[in-house]
Amino acid sequence: MRHVISDAAMKPNSSVFAVVLSVGILMAVGMSFASAHSSLFLSSPNSTAAILNIGVLVFREGLECVLVLAAIAAGAAQSRQAYQRAIAVGAGVGFAATLLTWNIAVRILSDLSNSISALALQAATGLFAVVVLLIVMNWFFHKLYWTGWISFHNKRKRRLLEGARTERTSVLGLFWGMGLLGFTSVYREGFEVVLFLQGYRLRLGNEPVLGGVCMGLLLSGIVAVLTFVAHHKLPYRRMLVLTGILLGVVLVVMVGEQAQEMQLAHWITTTPIPSLTHVIPPWTGLWLSVFPTVETLSAQTAAALLVLGCYIAANRRRQSAEQLNGSATDGSRELERAATNTGAEEPKTDPRRRRRSIARYL
Repeated sequence: MRHVISDAAMKPNSSVFAVVLSVGILMAVGMSFASAHSSLFLSSPNSTAAILNIGVLVFREGLECVLVLAAIAAGAAQSRQAYQRAIAVGAGVGFAATLLTWNIAVRILSDLSNSISALALQAATGLFAVVVLLIVMNWFFHKLYWTGWISFHNKRKRRLLEGARTERTSVLGLFWGMGLLGFTSVYREGFEVVLFLQGYRLRLGNEPVLGGVCMGLLLSGIVAVLTFVAHHKLPYRRMLVLTGILLGVVLVVMVGEQAQEMQLAHWITTTPIPSLTHVIPPWTGLWLSVFPTVETLSAQTAAALLVLGCYIAANRRRQSAEQLNGSATDGSRELERAATNTGAEEPKTDPRRRRRSIARYL
């Protein structure tokens, strides 16, 4: 029996090579960083804890990025090559824009440091990061954070493909539209990471931040390879839930760090609890930012209760919606479709001549 292999399967995909090359570069950077700065992990528990927290944060954002890209890249095998390159180019531009945003943020904070004390600047940036992370956690529990974003990209993709099929959208318009989807998928996550990491950079320097970012990017790159190259159907929903729980732990740690920064900057008072001084071991302050003061413990308790309350409210709301509709919500279906059909084919509605013209242009 002869095995027939389609021409599409024989052709190399430039986006696949880009993913593999990116992961290889990240692995090389990560290993070189670990070997050159191994003392950073061993001698400073505070830096090690920060590296782990940053790694969880970056991996969570990278996982969302991979899921959105997988959702918008899924299509018919014949037309996939035509617009996946545009998506890959847009994603690359989004990553470059993230690096540019990082440099701009660093310069702005460097200029502000000339007129504002270091402790006040660290407290301000940390407070802003905590507020943003609280909003993200609230959206996470209500599924607006990924399902609505995936739904928006899928609807936009369908409009572009429908316009290309009916020739209302030009080939150049299709290229720019798909590229913009790839750009927004990456840049939104990258912009959030830039906001989160400024407090860590001001407090600990560039090396721990670089270590955590390399760790998160490496894990995200592995997921990307398994998704786009090996075409494995990973348990995306469980991974999102697990990283969301870890993100909740990171939030509690960041709140403790921020409360201490505000105490050092004399924004809030410091009220020690003598009865807890010998109960709370010193390592909890280094790893979990748990300190025996009224202000830090109250802030962390309030953050944990807020996250728990958001989860309970979202769960009740979801159960009420399912009882009324008798099925999952549109956002849940979008997530399920993206998580299980990353390589699924769409209806073959594009004319052959239209596909060939697009392929020649791209």
